[in-house]
Amino acid sequence: MQLRLLEKQKDSIRVEVTNPDETLVQPLITALLKDEDVADALYYSGHPQLDKPVLTIRTKKGSPQAALKRAAKGLADDYAGARKLLEKELA
Repeated sequence: MQLRLLEKQKDSIRVEVTNPDETLVQPLITALLKDEDVADALYYSGHPQLDKPVLTIRTKKGSPQAALKRAAKGLADDYAGARKLLEKELA
């Protein structure tokens, strides 16, 4: 999965998602929507053969890029914790 910045404003960004992994995109959107600084997080997939999916993030305060980084770091921490738990339980 690759991200490409399409549009950047003070309180919003639009990011094109190439080769999206839906198992990552949906938890990312959920994490963004739980962030108190995020006003809205939208994911538009469009036509599967004609359009590339676009993630739009709009913030109430703070940088949308920082909100995306926080959400990604939170997911990485959650997945790392789950992996450690599984490794411990299955050892």
